[in-house]
Amino acid sequence: MNFDDDYRRVVLEPARAAGDAPPEDLRVRYALPDPLTPAGVAAAVKQVRQCWRRARGQLKYRRLVDRLEAEHRELAPLFAAAERGDLSGLAERLRGGEERGRRRRTQARARLADAAGTLHLVTPAELEGIARDAGVAAGELAALAREDRIEVRVPDALPAAAPYAAFRNVRASLDVLGHRHLAAFVFGPRLAGPMRVLDGFAAPGVVLDRAAVEEAAAGWARRSRDTSTTHAGTVLAALRAGDPAELVRYDLVERLRERLAQRASERALLRYAMEDLGVEPGDARRLVFAVLRETAPGGGLEGRLRALLDGGEVHAAAELANASQDGGELPEGAAVLAAEARQRVATAVRLREAAAAEDDPDRAWRLLADALRLVRDLPGAAEHQRRLAPHPVPELRADIDGAAVRLSWDASPSTAGEVLYHVVRRLGRPPRNAADGDPLPGPRDDRPPANRPLFYAVVAVRGEAASPPTVTGPVVVRPEPADVRLSAGDGGVTGRWRCPPDAARVQVVRGGRRVPATRDGFTDRVPNGVTYHYRVCAVYLDEAGEEVATPGVRVSVTPSAPPDPVFELSAEPDPDDPGLLLVRFAPPAHGDVELVLTEQPPPWPRSALVPIEEVWRHARRLTATPSPAGLAVRPGAGGWLLAVSVAEGTAAIGAYHRHVNLPAPRRLLAERRGGRVHVGFDWPEGVAEVELTWRVGAGRIATGHMESMLGTALGAGGPERRLVTRAHYDTQGGVNLPVPEDEAVEVAVASSGLLGGSRVTGPAVTARVGSRTVVHYDVARGGPPWKRSLTIRLTAGQPVRVARLDLVVRAGRVMPHQLGDGDTLCSWEQVSVPGELSVELPSLSGPYWLRCFADDDVVELSDPPVRRLQVTR
Repeated sequence: MNFDDDYRRVVLEPARAAGDAPPEDLRVRYALPDPLTPAGVAAAVKQVRQCWRRARGQLKYRRLVDRLEAEHRELAPLFAAAERGDLSGLAERLRGGEERGRRRRTQARARLADAAGTLHLVTPAELEGIARDAGVAAGELAALAREDRIEVRVPDALPAAAPYAAFRNVRASLDVLGHRHLAAFVFGPRLAGPMRVLDGFAAPGVVLDRAAVEEAAAGWARRSRDTSTTHAGTVLAALRAGDPAELVRYDLVERLRERLAQRASERALLRYAMEDLGVEPGDARRLVFAVLRETAPGGGLEGRLRALLDGGEVHAAAELANASQDGGELPEGAAVLAAEARQRVATAVRLREAAAAEDDPDRAWRLLADALRLVRDLPGAAEHQRRLAPHPVPELRADIDGAAVRLSWDASPSTAGEVLYHVVRRLGRPPRNAADGDPLPGPRDDRPPANRPLFYAVVAVRGEAASPPTVTGPVVVRPEPADVRLSAGDGGVTGRWRCPPDAARVQVVRGGRRVPATRDGFTDRVPNGVTYHYRVCAVYLDEAGEEVATPGVRVSVTPSAPPDPVFELSAEPDPDDPGLLLVRFAPPAHGDVELVLTEQPPPWPRSALVPIEEVWRHARRLTATPSPAGLAVRPGAGGWLLAVSVAEGTAAIGAYHRHVNLPAPRRLLAERRGGRVHVGFDWPEGVAEVELTWRVGAGRIATGHMESMLGTALGAGGPERRLVTRAHYDTQGGVNLPVPEDEAVEVAVASSGLLGGSRVTGPAVTARVGSRTVVHYDVARGGPPWKRSLTIRLTAGQPVRVARLDLVVRAGRVMPHQLGDGDTLCSWEQVSVPGELSVELPSLSGPYWLRCFADDDVVELSDPPVRRLQVTR
């Protein structure tokens, strides 16, 4: 068995049985391999689409294949990506198809349960209709029905007409006698168990036959004559005239039909059949199912006529009425339906005859459509309509699009019915019909034979009839050279391309002069700095053996000397904008410098010449802004900042700088607080740690990148370093450094992080706190009572000179806190420390305070204990 046979059996036939619904699972629809591979997917899709085109020639598959092709246009990008190696989109669509298939099966299962209802019974036609509407295979839905214990069966045939002509009188007599049905009349109290009536009458302990009827008649004969015996005689006459079992079944069916006409529910009918009529549960389900599904609840000729009319089989209804009349009168209801059927058939026949005499196929098609709407089964109408060909396409146009041919046409003037278009291609002569040539899937021929005369035809098709072909041609496709690439070097141009297989040679023209070339390329020596324009043409031999050149592919190039690399490069953050780098280098003699950023160290050696496309594959181009200090760039992410010199598609690899994307802290503040220096700053965004470096002494820490800062500092005597986390900084309100009061301190703060397993730091900010000399003083009172004096003793860790010293006195109990808080008792200039100063004790009556203040940038005055500064009398 070949592929087409397998595909029809596995895919097309189940899809057609499901109402021409293509399978949701693309793996099944396209016979995709498992596991998916780009080559396997491309081969499977090609083979399946070829099978579609061959299957479309069969009428039963035409609508299904049209749906498959329409949906394939939406799926084509997925398969194109898969053929290129990207299988992710197709895999995602396969998972989505499985989910949609499950959802459709769930919906079909729910609809089947609704149709089965309380009885858990459905007809095969109902199951197939639900499967077709839901797009599920009927066999799959039947399996789901078995899982849900839903039985699929054809409804039992029920009697449409009474087997006894006077059955209406029998029913009236049973009602008068008070019997619920005929079986109860025959057996009376002996009918104790449930009875079966569909496959022959059966009940526990009784047998319904002629003997049972005669036994019931003997019982009524022993009674005295009255009106009840008269009614019993009516019933017995019916039982003796026909088959008792058939009469009992018809009696039960009619009673269920009456309840159904009174709009009883399915559950109520089942309960009535089992409890009131005493039917065995299995037969009760089948009886109710058959009554609910029968097309003619009224039964008889009228019911059959109504069923045929409702089903659209009007001609069959008219034939049935004619055959049933047989010279007699039809019942009133049947006569009305028969008249309607005959009238519709007569009108449809007139329309069919008018269509047969009509010259315009479109008008004939519409007349037949009207006839079929009236009488769907009108003999010969559908066949005649399918044979009415549409008008041909007015004009077909063919345009060459590269190596393909694009076809376009105006629609057929026919507007009646569904008009489809078939496109064919024929080599050497025009096609005669839709089968004369190679069929094309659409209005584009992507692979036409090259350098050969081609004729195209489009055929309008309606039903089974096709219009005469509309032809265009001959069209000769001569592809241009593909992938034309020119490379400019130092004083030369090199060209490369792919020559079409059918071309005799390739011709290259520059400035009206031919350039010697092979089938694959050329080399042309030209001066640098001038732009040259080339036309690359494919040359073919026509049928007469003459050379024919294509219009050609036009390309331009400017040769130049190779670019010179950048040998030295420096990069520093902008002091006003830490995210901005200022890059400095000496401009090369040849080439334009561009800055790129790589995530890893550049893979090329310095001074290497590589195609610029290769650089773009490994690096990200940065936008550079000229500034007085060089080029300003904003790298954003960290990496290696590389300078490349570019000239005519060639890049010279230059120097690079490792850039760490760690922002610098802002607004660094360092202030002395006694024996400590408090450091505060704005914490940098997105940084978890900073590195704090400080050195006590006269030296300074170098600014700039942290690595160079540490190297300079360590060489000068070794600073102290500390890693500070954000949590520690926030908890302590900053950082406090223990620093002697008489020593200067240099502080540097930089963002820190891990890169490639090693710790790196960003640009640092620095601050300096100068040294201060602490001078201690004491106040002593002495001298005789008549001449009391004050002595101020000054001490320091090293000799120093205070620029100005003021002694302030303030009456009262509040200490002076600054120079203006009291009266200046005495002032001294250029006071040497250590030393003593004397002054006469002030003559104040109440308590007062004494305190010294120093006016000096490098001296900090330290007060004695408070008791030494307060004077009480």
